[in-house]
Amino acid sequence: MFARIAGRYDLANHLLSGGMDFSWRRRLVRAVHDQHPREVLDLATGSGDVAFALADALPAKVAILGMDFCQPMLDEGVRKRPASPRWAKIDFRQGDGMALPLPDACMDAVTISFGLRNMADRHQSLSEMRRVLRPGGRLYVLEFSQPYRWFRPFYYAYLKQVLPAIAAMVTGDRGAYDYLCGSIEQFPNRVAMSEEIRRAGLAVARVTPLTFGTVALHEAVS
Repeated sequence: MFARIAGRYDLANHLLSGGMDFSWRRRLVRAVHDQHPREVLDLATGSGDVAFALADALPAKVAILGMDFCQPMLDEGVRKRPASPRWAKIDFRQGDGMALPLPDACMDAVTISFGLRNMADRHQSLSEMRRVLRPGGRLYVLEFSQPYRWFRPFYYAYLKQVLPAIAAMVTGDRGAYDYLCGSIEQFPNRVAMSEEIRRAGLAVARVTPLTFGTVALHEAVS
């Protein structure tokens, strides 16, 4: 599915979020920057927008690995990489989020943005993220959440009626975004997601709701 929409993925994200994806990324990157990591894994990196934002914000000596299961999405990231000298340091690599091809305790930070929903087994994926974090390393999960109660009628009307129609025009693949809407609606709220992170062996440090609770940034420590 992601291979089918890879070429129009970035444009669709910007349009469908009303440009809010830029501010969500900035919030994530600021949180990572404040912890001064030396090595960062951006899991489910897709076409690399979070990895690029990290490269722009972090010192040049910080190693950034962008990993994704879908090679056509990674190809989009590689295609964009020459646009900035700072992006040249990013290493894009294919990998399974439920069986990371990385040694134990090799990363200071792991970020995953709007990718946890797509893991067939969230617990296994979160456990793998914990495994590759060094002691004291931090996990950052930026993901859709359940909005504030008063906002839900407007939000779900948009998700079910407006978003798929716009996505069909932009990408030519309405089915992919019907899946997106369903996965968002079924995803845990902030309390339940925090509990899943704890069950994977991490200590939740902070949860920040964004845009009326439609998105949340979970920060956890290994």
